[in-house]
Amino acid sequence: MPDSKQLLHLVIGGELKSLNGPPEFRDLSKVDLVGAYPSYDEAVRAWRAKAQETVDNAHMRYFVIHAHKLLSPGAGD
Repeated sequence: MPDSKQLLHLVIGGELKSLNGPPEFRDLSKVDLVGAYPSYDEAVRAWRAKAQETVDNAHMRYFVIHAHKLLSPGAGD
């Protein structure tokens, strides 16, 4: 398998204050940092698993953050 460029992705989640508007967590001390992943595909797998675990809580949301874009804006996808 050829080496591919590592692109850091974070998966986080938590309970939102509201389902309307931009995401705002109810309690930042309870935000779930699922992990850091070297590819988008791996991050999506982790995101999907956590989202499925919490499907019964409508206010619980998980997100994939493209951290590599925050570290090096304009450096690629």
